[in-house]
Amino acid sequence: MIDTVLLGIAKSAILAQFDKSYSIDREELFEKHPFLDKDAATFVTLKNKHQLRGCIGSLEAHRKLLDDLIYNVKSAAFSDPRFNPLKSDEFPNLTLEVSVLSEPEILEYDDFDDLLDKLQPNIDGLILKYGAYQGTFLPQVWEQLPKPKDFLDHLSLKAGANPSIYKEHPTIYRYSVDAIEDDFDNIVAL
Repeated sequence: MIDTVLLGIAKSAILAQFDKSYSIDREELFEKHPFLDKDAATFVTLKNKHQLRGCIGSLEAHRKLLDDLIYNVKSAAFSDPRFNPLKSDEFPNLTLEVSVLSEPEILEYDDFDDLLDKLQPNIDGLILKYGAYQGTFLPQVWEQLPKPKDFLDHLSLKAGANPSIYKEHPTIYRYSVDAIEDDFDNIVAL
């Protein structure tokens, strides 16, 4: 039930950019689904023919789940700086994924080898923070980078640093996600 609601809201938020009849009735959604009124952090990932098409999210819960989801789906579809805004002719090849993040927790480690040992592939999402450097990988990234060392090396690059940053003992946070995904055409808009 929660899965279909989140995907339906995400699809409606995208469709509303093309057709105003897809407006979202916040009060009705809060009444029917009280979980949407609680603070939560989400990431929204769009893929076109299985290739990344947009991915934007929040790392910490700082607004209601409904608001965070709508903001992030619109950002992923229309404001991800890596891509042009989504066009309606992409819908037939589009896959939509919504991830709801747990609260990030600091991952204590002694050195790089200890960090490698503490990672839980396919479970952990990670945030790297060190000075001006910051980056995150959702747990889904393990599918492309299944080796913990590769995962950490690429995370440092995403953060704008290089793998030697781990010698500086950056702060690492771990989180998990509840992720749901479906083809855009299969999702029922709310």
